[in-house]
Amino acid sequence: MTELASGEIVKLQVKMREGSKWILQHKDMEISLNASEAPEELQVDDTLEVFLFVDRRGNLSATTQLPTIQKGTYGWARVIKVSDKEGAFVDIGTSKEVQVKAEDLPKIKELWPTQGDHLYMTLRTDREGELFGRLATEDRVEELYIDAPTTLLNKNLQARPYRLLPVGTFLLSVPENYRIFVHESERVEEPRLGQDLTVRIIDTKDDGSLNGSLLPRKHERMGDDAESIYRYLNDVGGKMPFTDKSTPEEIQEMFSMSKAAFKRALGKLMKEKKINQQDGWTELKQ
Repeated sequence: MTELASGEIVKLQVKMREGSKWILQHKDMEISLNASEAPEELQVDDTLEVFLFVDRRGNLSATTQLPTIQKGTYGWARVIKVSDKEGAFVDIGTSKEVQVKAEDLPKIKELWPTQGDHLYMTLRTDREGELFGRLATEDRVEELYIDAPTTLLNKNLQARPYRLLPVGTFLLSVPENYRIFVHESERVEEPRLGQDLTVRIIDTKDDGSLNGSLLPRKHERMGDDAESIYRYLNDVGGKMPFTDKSTPEEIQEMFSMSKAAFKRALGKLMKEKKINQQDGWTELKQ
């Protein structure tokens, strides 16, 4: 076995018990393990598989809670907390939380992950052996993503953003690891890094990647638009000076929707016998 280093999974021999800790040995090096993490049947001279990390005092320590991500491997890590100055702290499956530094997160803080989001990353160590997370680069994702089948058109996938650009959002599906691109015209707002999203697949690419949309399907949008207009009518006393004859500018300013979407929504409400249109007014049916 070579010299030990933080971030490694190794098998070490149990030397002795000291109070609330077990002492593990490698050559002349002694490494402590909290007794609460050790198997009840652990004995001196047993061999134990552990994950190594640097504790708060700068000493190399061990845990039996093996991480889901290691140095050289990539995976999703759940965000535990976020600090404006320090960045995000994530759970990698061990007792040691890991920092993703602020400079590695998006420049716009509104796009930073929040608690419960997930970051696609690997583990690294600094000169002192302290663990930190490094987000996957586009080159690395190109090597890791799985070619998607051509049968996904118009299907919904669960996915998380790993790269944010003004032109669009790059995501990986969970758990398949399909690579998805959502153009900025196919989203209402830019999602956070690592946010859990439902993406509708709108194109399959020759390179095995996918194009997706974060916008609802037309019939789903129509339902949302109709509900928005219906709520507005109730809020203003059941009558409004807007109809399918109103100008696109008036509709956009008042309802933030196109005239075509407005007319579809009115048609839905009329079909459901919820409204009437007369003399330039739309009214709720009594």
